[in-house]
Amino acid sequence: MIIEQPPRIYRWFFPGAFWKMPAPKGEAKCVYLTFDDGPIPEMTPLILDILDSYGIKATFFCVGDNVRKHPELYERILAEGHRVGNHTFNHIQGIRYWSKNYVNNIMEASKYIKSDLIRPPHGHMRMPQLFRLRKLFRIIMWDVVTRDYSPHMTARGVYNNIMRYTRNGSIIVFHDSLKAIGRIEEALPKSIEWLINQGYKFKTIA
Repeated sequence: MIIEQPPRIYRWFFPGAFWKMPAPKGEAKCVYLTFDDGPIPEMTPLILDILDSYGIKATFFCVGDNVRKHPELYERILAEGHRVGNHTFNHIQGIRYWSKNYVNNIMEASKYIKSDLIRPPHGHMRMPQLFRLRKLFRIIMWDVVTRDYSPHMTARGVYNNIMRYTRNGSIIVFHDSLKAIGRIEEALPKSIEWLINQGYKFKTIA
């Protein structure tokens, strides 16, 4: 559960970051689907097609270098009404870099990704990086990690994580990356259908 749904004590290390969204009173239950690591031609079009078939909008946290290499996919994400966020230029972890170098990498990604949202890869940042970045971006973490990237996870396991951990306001992480191939094709439609049947509405991170 520490991976699939980070405990409260872990969230305390990132003040000002968003882990789940507040549920408006009097409105239907809602969830926020997010996709990390793209865009790439092997996965992103498939995910966009699935989302379109259900009329769902999501938030894509893009790697700057992938946007540079595949601008047509980035433009498709925007054209179809989805939200985008910054996921660094090279998918680097903050704890492995000096703050100046880490922030510079993110600003390089910002040349390609026009967004006030950022998600640090793996959720790892040094405290000085957090304090500096939250002046420039809204830092979006997650409430549910599907683990669709794991070679030890099956499509059924991904789907089970959605059923077990999703709650009102959950920010859910999938991946449009090569690591998710073989799982997300089955797990994403099943997860969406289960969420619909449970009465959830889908929102983008505004």
